[in-house]
Amino acid sequence: MNGGKPIVIGVSNEVAVPASFRMTTTHKWKWPAVYLYRGGAGDRLWHAVETSDCNKVSSGVCDFNETMYFDPSVWDMHNSEAGAWKVGAEVYFEGGGGDTDDKGLTVHVKRNSRLTVNASPEPVSKDRTITVTGKVTRANWETRKYASYGDRLVSLQFKPAGTASYTTVKKVYANGSGDLRTTVKASTTGTWRWVYYGNTTTGPSTSAGDNVVVK
Repeated sequence: MNGGKPIVIGVSNEVAVPASFRMTTTHKWKWPAVYLYRGGAGDRLWHAVETSDCNKVSSGVCDFNETMYFDPSVWDMHNSEAGAWKVGAEVYFEGGGGDTDDKGLTVHVKRNSRLTVNASPEPVSKDRTITVTGKVTRANWETRKYASYGDRLVSLQFKPAGTASYTTVKKVYANGSGDLRTTVKASTTGTWRWVYYGNTTTGPSTSAGDNVVVK
């Protein structure tokens, strides 16, 4: 399911989640599928699903590719739906009846997060102090908007000009409104950004980079 990665959903874009499974049965069947559930098997999370035809492995054994679709702009989603979900599978038999299965797989469904950044002044004299600000927000599925996500621990990273990788300089807690603010010494020209690593209900995010020239 989704290559073993969490399913991260924002407020407007449809998310297509790939899945694959193998079915073994001696019955004549119709429409097998995998799905997400928690609590009782009737508490399911999916909006639309497409399943491939049988890719025959041997007699009575088929491999399937499936895509589950989640569209928060069309279907009502509740913030309480973020978190861990179990993966189940079912098949209906021709003439009635069917079968369900659960191999103990768990998938996390998460609300997307966003970060902004601003470093100033630009440019700045060598070894002078700059202020780096930003804001953490998170998808609210019920309002279909992004809202402040306060009290998050976020990493401030820096990439010197001419290099390819960022290094964490310090970690900062956002205030209750999701606002970030810290000061650092600017010793060389480079790019600053914020990184939030997410949690069990919220996806990670990385801000754009803000370049500061040091003279």
